[in-house]
Amino acid sequence: MQESITPFEGMDIRTLIDARAANRCDHPFLIWEPFEGEGRSWSYAEFANAVKRFGAGLQARGVKAKDRVLIHLDNCPEALIAWLGCAYAGVVPVTTNTRSTLDDLAFFTSHSRSVAAITQPSFAELVRTATPSIAWRAVTATRSVIVSDAALTGFNAFEEIDGDPAELTPRPHEPMAPFGIQYTSGTTARPKAVLWTHANALWGARVSALHEDLRPDDVHLTHLPLFHTNAQVYSVLASLWVGATIVLMPRFSASRFWPVSLRHQATWTSMVPFCAKALLDQPVPEQHSYRWWGNGICAPGWDRHFGVTTLGWWGMTETVAHGIVGMTDLDNTPMSMGRPSPAYGIHVLDTEGNPVKPGEVGDLYVGGQRGVSLFQEYVDDPEATTKAFTAEGLLITGDRVKLGEDGSLFFADRAKDMLKIGGENVAASEIEAAILSVDGVAEVAVVGMFHPMLDEVPAAFVIPATGKSDDLEIRIAEACERHLADFKRPHVIRLVDQLPRSTLEKVAKAELRAMLSPSSSATA
Repeated sequence: MQESITPFEGMDIRTLIDARAANRCDHPFLIWEPFEGEGRSWSYAEFANAVKRFGAGLQARGVKAKDRVLIHLDNCPEALIAWLGCAYAGVVPVTTNTRSTLDDLAFFTSHSRSVAAITQPSFAELVRTATPSIAWRAVTATRSVIVSDAALTGFNAFEEIDGDPAELTPRPHEPMAPFGIQYTSGTTARPKAVLWTHANALWGARVSALHEDLRPDDVHLTHLPLFHTNAQVYSVLASLWVGATIVLMPRFSASRFWPVSLRHQATWTSMVPFCAKALLDQPVPEQHSYRWWGNGICAPGWDRHFGVTTLGWWGMTETVAHGIVGMTDLDNTPMSMGRPSPAYGIHVLDTEGNPVKPGEVGDLYVGGQRGVSLFQEYVDDPEATTKAFTAEGLLITGDRVKLGEDGSLFFADRAKDMLKIGGENVAASEIEAAILSVDGVAEVAVVGMFHPMLDEVPAAFVIPATGKSDDLEIRIAEACERHLADFKRPHVIRLVDQLPRSTLEKVAKAELRAMLSPSSSATA
C-alpha cells in the first residue's frame, strides 16, 4: 500500500518562519532575559532576518545543505538563531547537552560528521579539544563565564556568520529532508542520534500548539535547555506555529522565575518536577497571568499553592510531540499523564501483546508515521532503528504505564534499564561501563535512588576484585568525574560481596533499589 501524503507537502521550516515574519511582522517573537547585562527582543520579522542571514553566512563559508553543524550552547539568543538558521539553509543542526563530557562531545562530533561547531566562551576549550578535524569553530558573545581572549584563539565570532539572504541557493521545500539531530541516551553505552525531518518539526509545532491550547497572545517562558525536545518543540516551535512570544532565560532560576514571569505577563511555561519543587520555597505573587504549566502529571497538589493549572503529558525525542496529554477543555485526573493524543495511536499491552484492562500495567507502544509523527531514524544505525519498532510498526517506548479506570494513563515504570534524573534520561549501562573501566571492579550494578528534587539519582553497587578494595570508591568517583557528565555520576557508591540475582542469573535491580533505605537517599 502506498504511503499516505504528509500534512506538510511542499513545506519545510522556511514555510513557517516566512509566514510568521509576514503576518506577525512587528509582534515580539523572542525576548532575551539574561541574568547579567542588557536584555533584548526580536520581532518576528527581525528574528526571521537574523535566521536567514545566519543561514546565508553558513553557505558563504562553504557549508552545504545536509551538512551537519554542532551546536553546543546553553540557552541564549544565538542558540535559537543557529538552530533555526541551520535548518532554514537546509543544514542539519546537531544540538548537544552542554553538560556533556569531553568523551561525549568527541563522539557526537565524529559520529555526526559535523563540519563546524558553534559554542560559547565557557565551552571553547572543551569544543576545541573535542573537534580536532572540523573546518572551523565559532564562539558567541553571550558568556556564561569570563574567559581569557587567549582561550578563544582560532574561533570565529558568531556575528561573522552573516550573509545576504538573497544569495541563499534555491532548493525545493522538502518536508522529508533532514531537519536536526539530538543525541538521546539508550540502553547501550553510546547515545543514539535521533534524526528529525522538517515534517517532524512542523508536526511537533502544530500538534504541540494544539495540545497546549496556545494562542497568538500567549507569552511562553522558556527556561528548560534548548538542546532538548521539550524546549525545542513544546515551547519554541509550538509558539512559532501560532505566532506567540518566547521569553528566554539562560536556565531555570527559582529566584528569578516569578519576577520575569510578572514583568512579561507570561501565560505558559513548560516545567519538570524539579522546577516546581524548587519554587515551593519562593513567595508566590498574589496575581499572575499563567493559564497553564506543562509537566509530567496533571493537576498535582502544588497547583493550589501556585494558583495554576498543570497540564500533564508524556513524550520522548522519538515521538517529537506529546503522545499522551491532558485536556485543556475538561478536567483531568490528578497525577495522571493525561489521555492518548488523538494524533497518535497509543497501545498499552501485556506480555502476550494483548490490551491491558483498566487498573492493569502494561508496556507502552506508539503508532504513527515515520518522519512525520515519529522520528525518521537513528543516524547510521539501521539495526537500532529496526529494533525500535515492533513487526507491526509500533514504536517500542520502553515505558510501562497503568490504564486508569476512567481511561487516563499513569506512568508506572521504565522497562528499559533507564534512570530519570531531573528530567534527563540516563542509561544505567553507561554509568556501569565507566565504573567497569576502573581496575579492581569485578562487577557493578547501577540503580535509581530517590532524590527529593531530582526524583532519582544514580547509586552504584560494586563487587571489588579480590584484594583490590583499597581506595576503590575514590578511584571510581574519579573515573566517573572523567567520563560522565555531572548529572550521571553516582551519589552513592556501595561495595558489596555479592549482588542479588533473579531468573537466568540477572541482577535483581528491584532488590537493590529496596536496599536503599530512606536514610541513604541523596539530598544534595
